[in-house]
Formats: sequence, structure tokens, C-alpha cells
Amino acid sequence: MTEILKDATAKGAHGGDLELTERVQTLLADIETRGEVAVREMSANFDNWEPEQFRLTGEEIETVVAGVDPATVADIRFAQTQIRTFAQAQLESLSDIEVETLPGVILGHKNIPVSAVGAYVPGGRYPMVASAHMSVLTAKVAGVPRVAACTPPINGAVPAETVTAMHLAGADEIYLLGGVQAVASLALGTEFVDPVDLLVGPGNAFVAEAKRQLYGRVGIDLLAGPTETLLLADDTVDGEICATDLLGQAEHGPTSPAVLLTTSRQLGLDTIAEVERQLQHLPTADIAGKSWADYGRVIVCEENAEMLAMANELAFEHVQVMTDDDDYFLENLTNYGALFLGPMTNVSYGDKVIGTNHTLPTQGAACYTGGLWVGKFIKTVTYQRVTDPASSVLIGEYCSRLCAIENFAGHQAQADIRVRRYSDVRS
Repeated sequence: MTEILKDATAKGAHGGDLELTERVQTLLADIETRGEVAVREMSANFDNWEPEQFRLTGEEIETVVAGVDPATVADIRFAQTQIRTFAQAQLESLSDIEVETLPGVILGHKNIPVSAVGAYVPGGRYPMVASAHMSVLTAKVAGVPRVAACTPPINGAVPAETVTAMHLAGADEIYLLGGVQAVASLALGTEFVDPVDLLVGPGNAFVAEAKRQLYGRVGIDLLAGPTETLLLADDTVDGEICATDLLGQAEHGPTSPAVLLTTSRQLGLDTIAEVERQLQHLPTADIAGKSWADYGRVIVCEENAEMLAMANELAFEHVQVMTDDDDYFLENLTNYGALFLGPMTNVSYGDKVIGTNHTLPTQGAACYTGGLWVGKFIKTVTYQRVTDPASSVLIGEYCSRLCAIENFAGHQAQADIRVRRYSDVRS
């Protein structure tokens, strides 16, 4: 029987925000109407940033990179090597195909990279250096010819490590610009940047809402909500590691759910106590503590099958498994953004360096989609060719009758003309 040791006090807090929607709608309309003038006003108002130009020159980028600690550059390069290696392997799993389904009927598909990508790399309290790897680098591995990347200034200064990561990842254009004004500039185009075809990258609620409203005019990767982490654990691990892994993701924001499902009541109790202890000295306790208080949960399940069913129902972004049978969950879990198996890995590895992509589905979207990957930057498009007149007539006869059922006279005529013209050739 399920026992709840700690429940969330906030329920369903991630619904629509009409005020936010209207505010973003107003900002987008202003940028579309007034272009760079509106963007400059927003940059000055929201970020206290009024440069001569938002795009960094090649010389400026070189200066920024040269000023970064060489050890930090080496760490960035290491992370990007891991991400590039996995993205390249994913790319190699995608194949063009061509098949002959009937004599002279050739069907195929080709994988074509999108032409231009806009990559948003967040700043603020947490300058997301790793997002440069996940978006810019993965797009370049996919073969995207043009990647324009934006990141906001931090307290009126250039975020040197983030710019370095964007540059090393292969960004073709780098802009110091944040928020709605950044993603709108990329999607709509302004005097200083040409529009892109696809927007990717995480951001705050304003950025997420802007991407939602811009979807259709451009493609997007995901509508990302607050970070979610779910632990499935038993008495093969202890409360200290569980608490550390829960708080390590709860610090993302005050509405980030962190949930432990366990078959060990004692582990659940130990974890709750350890969370409270760690919050006494965690530098990000102001955020992680609120998230844990409002959205943290600890639930005791009778067996692994119950944990599995609950995990699939939650469909969380990150799912970490530390049990005596991790493979059971690997084989049977179906709804998750990314899976972390065993105590020697963790979500932070995936967020920063191990090689998989950290842009993942939230708020139940894992039921129908995976996260950002090299394939997101690629269009799989089909083609058809008929070279045998008998096959054209055969398909045409079927097509004609099927069109008649649907009352599509023009469609039927396309089929009928080929039946007439190629029947003699066939005979």
C-alpha cells in the first residue's frame, strides 16, 4: 500500500498565466512593428544593456576567449567532446532510404538539415554555459549551415565563459541579447539579424511563452517548464545521496518538483531528514528549500512494479534509478525525458558533461516526445518516382476510385489522365 511521507503543498501550479501571455504578445507585436528600435528599448529596460551593436565581432570573440582561464576552456572542450561524440553517433543512426515497392515504383526519404537555427543560451543567476553545447554544437553536428546564438549580458557584462562555449561549439553568429527580445529577433528578423527557421534552447517563463507564441512562424524544440527530477530508489542507497540528488535539481527554481519513490520506508525518512540537514548549508537553499517545501514529495511503494507505474504516470523530465534491479526500469519505463541508471551517475552529469542532451520534455510531455537531439535539426522528407507504365496505370486505377469516394474530382483527374496515357504503353 502506498504511503506518502511528504507531499507537495503546491498543486498544479504550472498552468497558463494570462497576464504573462498578454505581456509577451505585446512585446512581440512591438518588435514586429518597430524592429531594432523596440529591441534596443527592451534591452535597456530589462538588462540595462545598450551596446553599439548586439552582435559580437570576430575580434571581440577572440578577446573574450583569450581572457578565460585556460583550465576552464579545457573543461568546456572536454564537455563538448562528449556531446559531439554522442550527437555524431545519433546522426550516423539516421539513414536515407530508397525502396522499390512495385515494379518501377521508387519511394525514398532524405535527411536534410534545416537551413538556419536560433539558439538561446540563458543567463541570469545561472549562466547556462552547457546550453551552448546542447543547442549550438548539436545543430552543427547535424549539418546546419547557420547557427545564430543569443545570450544575455549579466549585470551589464559579457558572460565570457558562455560566449567561449558558444564560439567553440561552432556558432556562426553570437549576439549579446536576452529575453523575449532575443528570441523574437531570431524568429522574426530585425535590422541586425536575419530570421531563422528553428528556435531552440531553454529560458525563463517569458522566453518559453515567446517561443510558444512564435511556434508556427518558426519551429521550436520544446515548450520547457520547470525542471523535474524523480528518484526511484531502494535500500541499496542511502538518504545522503538521495537528498543530494533531489536538492541538486530543486535549486533550478522555486517551482521545480523533486520526488522520491522508494520501496524502503526507512530510506524515505532518512532522505527527508538529510534534506533538512543539507539545506542548512547549501548555498542555493533559498531556491532549493522553497522548491522542496512546495513541490517535494516522498512516497513509499510496496514493490518495483508500483514505482514503475507511478513513474510512467508522472512522466518526469529526469528519472534517476538506484535499485537492486535497474535494468527492470530500463526495459519497462516508457515516459521520461532522460534516464540515469545506478548510483554512479546522476542528473547533473547529463546536464553538464556526459554527452546526452539536457533540453528535455517537462509537464507530462515525455508521454509523447523525447528531448532535443541531432534529429531535431533535420527534416526527413520523402520523394516518389514511377518509371514503369504498368505500375502507373495500376496505382492510377486504385487512386481514381479512392478519390471518387472522397469527391475529389481534381485529384481523380490526375489519376485518370495517367491511366489513359499509359494504358497503351502498358499493353
